[in-house]
Amino acid sequence: MPGMGNSLRAAALLAFVVLSILVSLLISSVQQFGARISHFSNATVAGDEEELASLRGALIYQLNERRKEIIPLLLPDDDDDDENGLSGESRRDKTIDSTLDYSLWNEISYGSRKAQLDEMDCDSLVDMQAVEVLGSGYTKLVVKVNLAGGRHVALKLVNEKGIDMGKCVEDFKDPRGCRELVAFKLKKEIVLLQRLKHPNVIKLKGHCAGDAGGRGGHEGRVTVILEQGNPLQMIQLLQSPWEDRFRVCLDLVRLLHFLSQSPLGSVALLDFQPRQFVTVSGQLKLTDLDDASAEETSCQTDADCTLQFPHRNFTLPCSARGVCDGLNEKRNIYNAYRYFFTYLLPHQAPPGFTHLVDHIMNSTGELKANINQTLEAFEHILLLYKSGLHLDNLPPSIIRDYTVMRGMGTSGNAEYRCWPSYSQQGCVLSVHSAKEAAHICNSHSQCNSFTLTGQKTWTGRLLASFRSSFSHLVPDGMSEVYVKKTKAPETPTV
Repeated sequence: MPGMGNSLRAAALLAFVVLSILVSLLISSVQQFGARISHFSNATVAGDEEELASLRGALIYQLNERRKEIIPLLLPDDDDDDENGLSGESRRDKTIDSTLDYSLWNEISYGSRKAQLDEMDCDSLVDMQAVEVLGSGYTKLVVKVNLAGGRHVALKLVNEKGIDMGKCVEDFKDPRGCRELVAFKLKKEIVLLQRLKHPNVIKLKGHCAGDAGGRGGHEGRVTVILEQGNPLQMIQLLQSPWEDRFRVCLDLVRLLHFLSQSPLGSVALLDFQPRQFVTVSGQLKLTDLDDASAEETSCQTDADCTLQFPHRNFTLPCSARGVCDGLNEKRNIYNAYRYFFTYLLPHQAPPGFTHLVDHIMNSTGELKANINQTLEAFEHILLLYKSGLHLDNLPPSIIRDYTVMRGMGTSGNAEYRCWPSYSQQGCVLSVHSAKEAAHICNSHSQCNSFTLTGQKTWTGRLLASFRSSFSHLVPDGMSEVYVKKTKAPETPTV
């Protein structure tokens, strides 16, 4: 069948390309890698058959345990079970061995055409070009690639040289089975990305898996195809304007609000670190979901509902139904506070927002607010910031000290630097209006003029360029130049 032939060809090409990436970017030589595999094979042949059978049984047990983690995530939303009084646990037990679950499992494991819900598959990766390694960890390797047609994506693969793979092979002496075991994290991530679709979750472009039956010798090879983002650089972010830092925190709170009531229930991010996030066109997106958990913590007393952090512990009430209600949500909020809010929110916040930011810091740092209240506080600041209501105390007369020239720009500028600025070569800040720009210019001893260029930030605020002087004016239909009246040029040159 032509379709099957194309799929096998694409899968074989993918296996070759993926191996090439690993060889070129992580493995020093093909010979060393081959020698390692040969060593494992020799160990397998030389090993005691009874011991190997025991190891194989232990590996199969681990494979089944990982499968049990994923199957409940594959089940569609079904309110009927809740109406019939079936709890999530009973529903899981009832369906874990059903034929439907095995079908869904095969669709994720082998990429069968029946469940091609993704935009891209193995065929999309033919003739791809690896650009660079974006990251590597215990389990996964993330590679930036260019696809045919000029499309750019990120691929997640099993890290053949990672700690998880190495430890598994050491324990079970089965490279092929270990690759399948380690790939479960990628399979779980595929499912979670399908179930947890949100603007602040990285977009799943598709996936590629080995064909049914392991034909082509690439069983266990799973590739997740994602939209390409830029790793979150906290040091760079700390040097960014407050508006951009606020955006990251706002995006994070919107994400946590969604996770608190997701289709899977309340989801906790167990590995909550800045490295789990990227930015796409300035928007924060969660890119690692394999450590996300929708399980509720069972309890008998309040002591069972303790959240432990390096410098703080919190105890939540144990509910009448024997679970720690709100534990996942509270865990996420405090991690957002200690990894993001602490560094990004207070520094250089506009004076009109200081008390509002302090309230957010106190309520999240002490876990006194739930995610709904936290989101409401952030959205309130955003509304004030976009509307300029926090600037009501600026006197209207402040702009009268400036001469305005519309449709003009400046040339021969003598620029000075300010921090933080949208431009490293000068002083470019966001303003709500010319009145706010005049207020800023008056506060800078070097400033004698500013230009509103018509460019806007993500909030819709204007970008203003502040200067100490300029030599002459030039036509620019999108700009307005404001010059202090004592410094205004006598005869503008056009």
